Amino acid sequence: MLLEIKDLHVSYGSVEVLHGISFHVDEGEIVTLLGANGAGKSTTLMTISGIIAPTSGSIIFDGCDLLKLPPHAVVSRGITQAPEGRRVFNTLSVQENLMLGAITCKDRKKVESTFKWVQELFPRLRERLGQIAGTLSGGEQQMLAIGRALMSQPRLLLLDEPSLGLAPLLVKSIFETVRTINEKAGVTVVLVEQNARAALKLANRGYVFETGRLVMEDDAAALLADPHVREAYLGGCD
Repeated sequence: MLLEIKDLHVSYGSVEVLHGISFHVDEGEIVTLLGANGAGKSTTLMTISGIIAPTSGSIIFDGCDLLKLPPHAVVSRGITQAPEGRRVFNTLSVQENLMLGAITCKDRKKVESTFKWVQELFPRLRERLGQIAGTLSGGEQQMLAIGRALMSQPRLLLLDEPSLGLAPLLVKSIFETVRTINEKAGVTVVLVEQNARAALKLANRGYVFETGRLVMEDDAAALLADPHVREAYLGGCD
């Protein structure tokens, strides 16, 4: 087991938004978190990353208690996130954005090899290394956000809505790249994605959130076939 979350409670002020969730992620898996907007999925990712402090519970990554670590130390431990909305540094170049992703890595040779690998994953970024990130298309910015997250060579990649606002062909390309990252580089992935059908076709397992609680978990194929999941998140039966 690579990541284990137990009885996690998170509040925004006096309002509790995660009500004691517990789940795990095994090494090498792609696990998707499903649910409506406001269900607590992005909050979960930000809590894993150390951006939000929980009120109680535990997050254990490869035997390490993450709740004792600041966000940059979480990255150094091997967890990175491509956030919802991409959040690239608009006034910096593509190359500068990518290199910021490696800021915690002190091994220059490792940084150089990862930089080449990211360009192989995303040839469009290689063509635009000197371009200002704010002038990229939405799809290119999503590639950049994922590429930046990969620059520290994480063991666990957290992806928050990677298909948001993208054309179907770009969505297919992004998801194929995520599969490559998982299968060929061995990076474990936790995926938050509104396109539930695409997410479940990509993932090994899934968890369903409703108003800050986990209400269902199963293999991805079983969730795809589940009547409740199909009605609530897949637009009914085909």
